[in-house]
Amino acid sequence: MPPRLPLLQRLRAQSVPASASRSFTSSTPSQASTVAQRRRHRDPYAIAQSKARKAANLSRQEVLKKERAASLGDPIRGATTPYVQSFDSGIDPEPTSTATRTRIRESPDTDAPGPQTDRDEHLNFYLSKNELDSGLTHSQWLSTPNQTGPSPEQTAAEATSTRTNEISPSQLLSAREDEAHTASEALKRIASLSLGSSKDRLRVNKARCVQDFGRHNTDEQLSPRPQSIEPTPGNQLPKTPRVGPDTGSSEVQIAILTAKIRTLAEFLETRGRGDKVNKRNLRLLVHRRQKLLRYLERKERGGERFRNVVEALGLTEGTWKGEISL
Repeated sequence: MPPRLPLLQRLRAQSVPASASRSFTSSTPSQASTVAQRRRHRDPYAIAQSKARKAANLSRQEVLKKERAASLGDPIRGATTPYVQSFDSGIDPEPTSTATRTRIRESPDTDAPGPQTDRDEHLNFYLSKNELDSGLTHSQWLSTPNQTGPSPEQTAAEATSTRTNEISPSQLLSAREDEAHTASEALKRIASLSLGSSKDRLRVNKARCVQDFGRHNTDEQLSPRPQSIEPTPGNQLPKTPRVGPDTGSSEVQIAILTAKIRTLAEFLETRGRGDKVNKRNLRLLVHRRQKLLRYLERKERGGERFRNVVEALGLTEGTWKGEISL
């Protein structure tokens, strides 16, 4: 036969200490043990004070959270620099100081995109300005009538068309010049990089990153990383010469990832707000850049090569320190 209910209550009262029972019973206003505790639970002024303290603590936590986030920076975009802004147009920024000139190498080749002021000088489809000018000259030469003299059939045809249309030779020449000018202007606009797509600009930005951050160019300008142990002259191995341009170093990959991240983030903010696949792709790119930045900082020991990448691309501590959540 099961025990009765009063017996169970007596056993529970014996097993629980008196202090614990008092603290448990005094936690609610209806079971407060003293008059002061009941008064404190019922006092509206004390309740308002506790709510004000809680609100002040929560607001202070929000301020501290924003300050920490501002000190670390945006993990996606980082800080805005002229070089990062140039990713939107695919044109190198104008160097404003000697430090920028030494860190971002100007391309002496006319075929490669360099820092120029005219947007029409930067062409798409792997064209150079010399190739476009030679093509326009050749097309104008093809459209020009024979200078040695027209044949009798051409002369008769032109005379017939002139009589029927009542067009003088000077008007015919000006019309040909207008057509040649219209054709050349149309070809310049088609080949202009300012009218290209985002894929065209990304392709040009990749070539610029290889040219500006590749070690085949920066080795001559930036000092090597600081050595932890001084090497002895007898144990130094000869350096293997580089075959072509540097496309696989951490600096070049970080710059290319930054260009991709900026393009993808701009797309998601404007037109692709519901694109979940590209949101995942953006997260993968950001974390891949974080791994490369940590590796470069650890390997270069905070040297000039690491500082060059961080300053030129505007990368803050939020892009490689801590946990990145998007």
